[in-house]
Amino acid sequence: MYHYDKITPRCDADQFEDEDALDLLAHVLTVDTKWTSRLVLSADAKLLQSLMKFISHSCDSWYWLIGLGLIWLLGKSEMRLQAAFWACAILGMAGVVFLIKALFHRPRPEGEWGKIYRIADPHSFPSGHAARAMMLAVLSMQTGSGWVIACFILWAILVGLSRIALKLHYLLDVIAGWLLGIAGGLLALQLYPWFTQIIKALLN
Repeated sequence: MYHYDKITPRCDADQFEDEDALDLLAHVLTVDTKWTSRLVLSADAKLLQSLMKFISHSCDSWYWLIGLGLIWLLGKSEMRLQAAFWACAILGMAGVVFLIKALFHRPRPEGEWGKIYRIADPHSFPSGHAARAMMLAVLSMQTGSGWVIACFILWAILVGLSRIALKLHYLLDVIAGWLLGIAGGLLALQLYPWFTQIIKALLN
């Protein structure tokens, strides 16, 4: 004989847990949207908008890949090695961000600027620019210069804020991007000795 009375409460508990999780998610997204709206620039702040656009574009992947490619072609051996390492890290981070965005499918905030981003990549979570900028800030530790590292960290923070100010990302997208960039940068630094051995073997 089946005891349905023992099964039913468990199903009800699971249902309540699912509802609680959805309520929590809805609350988090509501708070995220609220705080994001406070960081968005007004349409009248033309000068500040231009500055944020410049900062945002400064982390576009193709600019960095072109610049690193020129270093690879024209630089000395050690610089070429660093350039190849940073380029591979950028491409690797782009792949990770793409997979996460495909998983969550969170749409970008509504806005007018940045149509190229909205068409090519309509998903918002996490921010690829924030992740890439913070990863490069971590990789800048290879320079051993405190000033260089500090400038990179400040730049990474400004890149993330610019994405919010221009309505391309929510605050939570940028925070997740920063955390992902830190993790990716630290992992890349651990892989650097292995990477150098492979590149040197290919060049010899």
